[in-house]
Amino acid sequence: MNQLVLTACLVEVSPLRYTPAGLPALNFSLESETEVQEMGAKRQVKVSLNALAIGHLAESIGKQALGSVWKFTGFLGAARQGKNVVFHIQEFN
Repeated sequence: MNQLVLTACLVEVSPLRYTPAGLPALNFSLESETEVQEMGAKRQVKVSLNALAIGHLAESIGKQALGSVWKFTGFLGAARQGKNVVFHIQEFN
């Protein structure tokens, strides 16, 4: 199963664009900094991810303030050139 749930900060948002099918699409960047347990020890983890939202989610996320923190749910997919990972958002709150 390919599912990711991440609480992250909205750090960069590209202008809203439209797919060839006419759906709104939004590319944006997220950062998350958390403390996790690994092998019985606490570890600080910081991650930056490129993300993509389509449809009404694109419009909603585009209206949020930079620096705001949200819980994002979705899946990981390859970027267009296949070299990087993109977090495809299916829900946020």
